[in-house]
Amino acid sequence: MRAQLFFRAVSLSCLFCVAAAAEHSHPPPEKLGKVDFQTSCAPRVAAAFNRGVALLHSFAYTASEEQFRDVARADPGCAMAHWGIALSYFHPLWAPPDAEHLRLGMREIDDARGARATPREQAYIEAAASFYRDSERLPHLNRARAYEEAMAAVAAHYPDDTEARIFYSLALLGTASPTDGTHANQKHAAEILEPLYRKFPEHPGLAHYLIHAYDSAELASRGLTAARAYSRIAPAAPHALHMPSHIFTRMGLWEDSVTSNLAARQAAHAQGDIGEELHAMDYLAYAYIQLGQFNDAERIVGEVTAMPSLEAGDFKVGYAANAMPVRLAIERGQWASAAALQPLPNSSPQVAAIVYWAAAVGKVRDGHPERAAADLAKIKECHEKLHASGNSYWAAQTTILEQEGRAWVAVASGDAETAISLMGAAAIKEEAIEKLPVTPGPIVPAREQLGEILLAAGRPADALREFHAALQIAPRRRGALIGVAAAEGRSPL
Repeated sequence: MRAQLFFRAVSLSCLFCVAAAAEHSHPPPEKLGKVDFQTSCAPRVAAAFNRGVALLHSFAYTASEEQFRDVARADPGCAMAHWGIALSYFHPLWAPPDAEHLRLGMREIDDARGARATPREQAYIEAAASFYRDSERLPHLNRARAYEEAMAAVAAHYPDDTEARIFYSLALLGTASPTDGTHANQKHAAEILEPLYRKFPEHPGLAHYLIHAYDSAELASRGLTAARAYSRIAPAAPHALHMPSHIFTRMGLWEDSVTSNLAARQAAHAQGDIGEELHAMDYLAYAYIQLGQFNDAERIVGEVTAMPSLEAGDFKVGYAANAMPVRLAIERGQWASAAALQPLPNSSPQVAAIVYWAAAVGKVRDGHPERAAADLAKIKECHEKLHASGNSYWAAQTTILEQEGRAWVAVASGDAETAISLMGAAAIKEEAIEKLPVTPGPIVPAREQLGEILLAAGRPADALREFHAALQIAPRRRGALIGVAAAEGRSPL
């Protein structure tokens, strides 16, 4: 069994099942990394199955589902093909699957149970079942934790199974609490992944999940090696081209982020992946703004606004498409433009709240603070919807946005102390909650805004302290660097 389960790195660049490849509407990717997931499926589908797993590890979920369906057609008795389809619906680090995909996932688990499987494969299948089971009754996080515990058991029972440890690490990242400032789950995942990465440096999941494990201000520098490697390991996956920019953004390596996201956008566009294309464009626009390359940022935003029929109800699409115009207007100080912004139709409450915040701040700073009340009321409505649905993470984020908006209203009314108190409280709340992978960070960190307010109140020493604190969390942010220069009485950038 030890020899059977030993991880044999097999390149997926040239090994494809002919029957499976014929099913694709696009040419097979050239390079996805090296994966060898041993199964009891027919040997003729082994390469195609490994390709499906490699796609899973690079979050190419639509393509992985198609690949596993090809495997199931080529080998109807392959239980793990149905496991793979079910895993393609479960996105641990993205928005939870909707009711329809939960139903479809459970159906695939049932199909897997009805096919041939070894005890090890049955353990994988039942671990996936723990996520899909009772989805009508149990919240997403409860089921994600059940899956994490089940994968921990699989990894412990089969210690030579590299894939079990990798999928367990991803499960840990998926259940990491945004309010855990110790990053316990992330550090545990990294402890598992690091020695495996040294042993199997071409595995796409290892580099990918290390980047996610280190995607925080505390840990980012540890992820630089994996970040610089992942795009080389799996250049055929748009997400692999983009992911390094998570670490680059954390470290203020804006030129590297531009390079990463230009490549990711091009690959995503070629593959028709609008969500991944917009995600890369959001990070790209953010990096351009930090470099002061506003013409480039304007071009990217213009291309987004020209895209027809964007599905803003898709969170990944809606977030990026709404956030980019907000970033550009706010960071350039184009207050009238910010004041005129409106959320795209069907935007989720957490996304719409960001646009209402921009409109409120824009109106205040454009000299019309009395007009901001309606936008602040809309932010509150968004908060109430999120709170009622049990979305505590985004409900907290909208509270922070409302507090920031009220701080700027207080500035306009001449009440500097109230403004400082409100923005200071917002900064504390913001820094106590880790950002999600969908965003490069707040539009403008609350602590950076606090520095602006203190500077305007004639307190440059206090402002300088806040700007430096903001740069500790978000290095090389243009606004904070300009603030430092102003607080020190120097010319800005």
